[in-house]
Amino acid sequence: MPSILAENLSGKAVMGSDGTELGMLYNITMNLKTGGLSSLVVEPDEQLDTDTVDLETNEDGHFELPVNRVQAVKDYIVVQR
Repeated sequence: MPSILAENLSGKAVMGSDGTELGMLYNITMNLKTGGLSSLVVEPDEQLDTDTVDLETNEDGHFELPVNRVQAVKDYIVVQR
């Protein structure tokens, strides 16, 4: 993935590769030892039935998507489903 400034990701919508709107980017986690990005933390869309989506969630109900699942960053952040 080419270099992208974090400020350009703030508030971006996240969409699955199947076209499902998953929600909005909430935060990004990183590995403190390597400095590499670990995962995207996504606040689920209110319209989305989270029971039908096979994605890991954290204790706050946010999706945690490994960064290696990111396929594209344009108008949306597109992640592999």
